[in-house]
Amino acid sequence: MAKVTRKPTGVRRSAAARSRSQKARAAKKHTSGLLDRAMAALPFTEDQWHKFFLVSILAIGMVIVWSVAKYAGVPELAQAELAKSAGRAGFEVERVRVTGVERMNEQVVYERVLGEQDRPMPLVEVGEIRERLLELSWVKDARVSRQLPDLLRIDIVEREPHAVVQKADRLILVDAEGHELEPISATAAKDMLLITGPGAQKQVGELGRLLDAAPALKPQIAAAEWIGNRRWNLTFKTGQMLALPEGDQGPAALVKFAEMDGRNRLIGGKAIAIDMRVPDRAYLRCKDGPCPRSMQAGSAE
Repeated sequence: MAKVTRKPTGVRRSAAARSRSQKARAAKKHTSGLLDRAMAALPFTEDQWHKFFLVSILAIGMVIVWSVAKYAGVPELAQAELAKSAGRAGFEVERVRVTGVERMNEQVVYERVLGEQDRPMPLVEVGEIRERLLELSWVKDARVSRQLPDLLRIDIVEREPHAVVQKADRLILVDAEGHELEPISATAAKDMLLITGPGAQKQVGELGRLLDAAPALKPQIAAAEWIGNRRWNLTFKTGQMLALPEGDQGPAALVKFAEMDGRNRLIGGKAIAIDMRVPDRAYLRCKDGPCPRSMQAGSAE
C-alpha cells in the first residue's frame, strides 16, 4: 500500500496564523471593552438592560404576529363579529334624522342614506355618507354623526340661491359662485337677477363683487349680460341699460354712475342707455337718439 506523507506546516505560515488570531482576539477584546464602557456610562443597571432587551424582543414578536394576523384577515373578522354583536344588542341604525333642509327636496337626502338602515352602528362609515351627500347640488356641507343606540343624525348646510343663468334651452338657478342648483321656470325666476352671455356662469362670483362696489344699486338691477368675455352690461328694472368698461375699471365706473344717479336721478329718467366705457365720460342715449347736450354735460360732472 502506498504511503502518503504530508508536509509539515511551514514556520512562517504558522506564525502568520498565530498573529492573525492574536489580532482578532485583541480587536474583539477592544470592542467589547468599548461597549462595556459605553453601557456602563449610561444610567441603567444590568438588570434594567436585561428588561429592556426582553421587552424589545416581545414587542418585535407582537408586531410580527399582528402583521401575520392582519394579512390573514383576522382583525376584519373580529371587527365584523363585534359589529354583529352590537347589532344584536340593539346598536344599529333604525332612525335617520335630517335637519337644515329648507329649499331642497328632503327625500333626496334620505335616499342617499337608505342603505344604512339596519346596519350595525360600528359599521356605519360617516365619512362615506358625507361624501355621498356632498354630491347633491344643493348641499354645501353635511355633518353626519351617530347617536347611540339607533339614531343617525344628518345636518345639511344648503347653498343659497343667488341668481338665474340663462342657457340655450333652459334657466338654471345658481348660488353666488355660479354653482348650479336646479332648473327653474321663467315664472319662478321672474324677480331674480338674470345673468346671460357666453361664459357668464363662470363670472357670477366676479359679478357679485362688482355689484358690491355700489350696494345701493343692487336692488334695482334686473339683469346682467357678459359681453365678449370681458365686460358687463347691466339692465335696471326700469329697462335702462348701463354699459361698463372691462377689467378693474368696471367697479370704479359703477361707483361713478351711482354718484351721477344721486345727483341727476338717471334711473327712471329719459335716458334709455348710459355708456360708461370711456374713462371720465358718460354718454346718454334717449329713445330718439343721443340725449340733449344739457343732459350729457350734467352726467359728466
